[in-house]
Amino acid sequence: MASHDDFNKHRSNPPYPEMIIAAIDALNEKLGSNKTSISKFIESKYQNLPAGHSTLLRHHLNRMKETGELIFWKNNYMKPDPNFIRRGRGRPPKPKEPGMPTTPAGSARPRGRPKKDEFGADILDPAAASAPLKKLKVSTSNSFDGSLGIGSNTKPGRPRGRPPKVKPQIGGAGVSAQG
Repeated sequence: MASHDDFNKHRSNPPYPEMIIAAIDALNEKLGSNKTSISKFIESKYQNLPAGHSTLLRHHLNRMKETGELIFWKNNYMKPDPNFIRRGRGRPPKPKEPGMPTTPAGSARPRGRPKKDEFGADILDPAAASAPLKKLKVSTSNSFDGSLGIGSNTKPGRPRGRPPKVKPQIGGAGVSAQG
């Protein structure tokens, strides 16, 4: 068990955040200093470090990173530079040339798939979508006309989906049961 004197002998050293900042300043590396170089500097400069030095160093480095006192970039720690702007992920946008024509935001083609009207046709112009639609003739016959249903008002042509199964006729014409 550690005695009271063990804690006092560690009091001669400054707090860990101060030792870390001093190590980064003294090492003065362009891209920052890694944890190993910070630890070696602290061990060489300060005496009577606690037994859990590496754990305490890791804890204080993480805390200083989360509070913004240090920046962690490419496995190195550095002091934040007020003029430093870190670029986000992905490809940067292309620079716009002054002579290039620009399209107004309202006339640009909308993203995604074009909207369809109730008959399945593409709506290219939003103004045309609000125009009144032509009425189609509605079939009232009871025969199968090749469309989806009897008397439906769908577009002519091939119906959607799988065609109905053809049922063979039983007892066709010309066959007799004479014997």
